[in-house]
Amino acid sequence: MGLFEKRRARKFFIYVQDYEEEDPKSHEGLDLHKVTTREVISKYGLEDDTVDFIGHALALHRDDKYLDEPAIDTVKRMKLYAESLARFQGGSPYIYPLYGLGELPQAFARLSAVYGGTYMLNKPECKVEFDESGKAYGVTSEGETAKCKKVVCDPSYLPDKVQKVGKVARAICIMKHPIPDTKDSHSVQIILPKKQLKRKSDMYVFCCSYAHNVAPKGKFIAFVSTEAETDKPEIELKPGIDLLGPVEETFFDIYDRYEPANASEEDNCFVTNSYDSTTHFETTVKDVLQLYSKITGKELNLSVDLNAASAAEPGAA
Repeated sequence: MGLFEKRRARKFFIYVQDYEEEDPKSHEGLDLHKVTTREVISKYGLEDDTVDFIGHALALHRDDKYLDEPAIDTVKRMKLYAESLARFQGGSPYIYPLYGLGELPQAFARLSAVYGGTYMLNKPECKVEFDESGKAYGVTSEGETAKCKKVVCDPSYLPDKVQKVGKVARAICIMKHPIPDTKDSHSVQIILPKKQLKRKSDMYVFCCSYAHNVAPKGKFIAFVSTEAETDKPEIELKPGIDLLGPVEETFFDIYDRYEPANASEEDNCFVTNSYDSTTHFETTVKDVLQLYSKITGKELNLSVDLNAASAAEPGAA
């Protein structure tokens, strides 16, 4: 990025950072609910590579439809990125749990138990039971049926109520070093925009290490994934794998991706989407929020007043 492009990008970032929906003075005469992202970006004369970086690496868009949609969504996404970047010390907008993502369902299991929830783990061949009207009323395993009013599950439990929407190609790479040119970081997220790869979809690279208690001492684990466009993941994923440096062992996988095709209000079944190729879990969080709204009829507000949160922290002035 040249000097003049950096200046133009900085002006745009300042505009985004200062933008407040309730303060017309910060809008610079632009109604972001009406003007498109493309129109806002053109005002600052940003180059295509910069636009790709903003749209895919910061705003986490998965395609370029956003360019012709109201700019308010992209600006809010960028503000979320900036606020997340400033939330914790460490220079990253992302957080990752020690001992891996398996700690998240454990935390929810414990919280559920506090409110009277019961977990039945490692139950084989779970079958969803339906009454004569087609509504789910329980789940049976090993001859025992747990009764319920609603069933929440992933597509594998109800294959006749989902539709295939794509495939994901994924590689898991074992290394004994951090990804080169990342300042020896133990955790890294890299997003390769599809346009720069001449592909139909972005590619995602994520790396964690023994520092997160997910690997033996001295080992690093990298994940490379994308929406599969062929049946040859080792070829499709090469641009991401090439960034890793020497790799001790690589495991390739390709799997179908499903979305629910049922009417949950009719059968009481609430099916999640399959995991997509993204490694930042933004789409997964949105899926969970939508399910919550479907199940409860309420909107779950997870927004945080960062100023209030910072003031409440121990040692805050």
